[in-house]
This record gives sequence, structure tokens and C-alpha cells, in this order.
Amino acid sequence: MSDLKLYNYFRSSTSYRVRIALHYKNLNFEYKPIHLLNNGGEQNSTEYRHINPIGGVPTLIHNQYVISQSFAIIEYLDEAFPNTPQLINGSVYDRAKIRQLCENINADIHPLQNLKVMQYLEKQHQYDQQQKNSWCQKWIVDGLRATEKLIESLAVAHNEQYKMQSNMQTNEKLNTDIQYCYGTKITAADLFLIPQMVSAERFLVDIKQFKTLYQIYQNCLTMSAFQKAHPFCQVDTPDDLKKII
Repeated sequence: MSDLKLYNYFRSSTSYRVRIALHYKNLNFEYKPIHLLNNGGEQNSTEYRHINPIGGVPTLIHNQYVISQSFAIIEYLDEAFPNTPQLINGSVYDRAKIRQLCENINADIHPLQNLKVMQYLEKQHQYDQQQKNSWCQKWIVDGLRATEKLIESLAVAHNEQYKMQSNMQTNEKLNTDIQYCYGTKITAADLFLIPQMVSAERFLVDIKQFKTLYQIYQNCLTMSAFQKAHPFCQVDTPDDLKKII
């Protein structure tokens, strides 16, 4: 039995982030499904609230330690398993910019489209599905547009810095294709972006309008860790949604 247990829900984008991290780091873990809708939401059960008083997912248990909130879990995995690929690394500045990209999604997009907000809009304001989609589209599009601009500006800065350090002539051309959110390696920022792109499609946002983000999305989905973590191929994914990514 694994020393790591992850309480999560197949469709939860925050759970998706942590699943990617675990697979990317090649860490074995026990998958503990928590259905957010069945029986009033299994996250509201007395048993689960004992583990996580706020009732959210995901929750990671590592031996005797219990950690919730996806960002905290990802940072914990970096520090608890230092010999695995690090997701928040580089200089002090690099780590700050990676966290900034994560927070663009974690703080400014995701909270406005999560289940609690959707249920509130439905119960208190009688929003139908079309109105809920419209609400989500507004905040997702605004947030992804800003995130794309930030990623592109960081790529330009990286290229200029590389030119200076390598003494390249000003007329020499660099490969300006952006592979991932920050630099040429996977970082935590990619773990936040890809689930948000999947959520955007769920709420009928045309993600192809974000050309840079869409390219990053396609690049990441060729990788095993992102495929294994995808919401449509988990043990608790409903049969009508299951498919091989």
C-alpha cells in the first residue's frame, strides 16, 4: 500500500493539478474518490470533514501528515520528495513568477467557477445552465487573456536575457515558440493551466482563441503524466465520459 493517499474527485480541477504532480514525479498513490454531488456531496460527510474541516478536495495524506489545498500540496511534494522533478524551482525571481502564474488561475479564475459558486447562483439566483456558462465564460476569458499576455511577456524577457548571456548578435534569431508556461520545462504553472483549459471547454469557451495557451495545452497533453491525470480516465469517471487521452 502506498504511503500517499489522495482524496479527490475526477472532475475537480484542483484535484487534477495534484494528480499531474504525483504522476509527473512518478510517485505511487492510493486514489480515494470523493463524489462532490452524490448524497448531498461526500465532502460534507462527518468522516471526510474530520480529515478536512473545510470539506474541499483534494486532500493528501502522507504517512501521518494531512495536507489540503492544491497549491500547498504541490509545494509539499517538491519539498518532501527533493529527488523528484521540481515544479517550483530556479532563482528567487523564477519561483516568484511561477507562483504568480499559478495564482492568476488559482485566485482570479478558479474561485469564480467552482462548484460552491455554481450551486449558490443556481439556488439563490435561479441561474439556469446557460446563465451559469455565461458567468463562467466572462471570468475565464478575462483571466486566460491576462495569463496569456503574461506568459508571452515572460518569454520575450527570457529570450532577451539569453541573448545577453550568450553574446548573440542582434540579428540572430531565437526559437520563439513557447513550449510551456515558464521556460522550457514543466513547472507548477502548467499544472494549474491545463486543468483550467479543460474546465474552460466544459463551460463552452473556445480555448483555441488563446493561441499561446492552446499550444502549451497541446504540448502538455502529449505527456504521460497529464494523460494519466486527466478527468476522463479516472477510477471514478462515469462510463459515459471515460476515454483514453
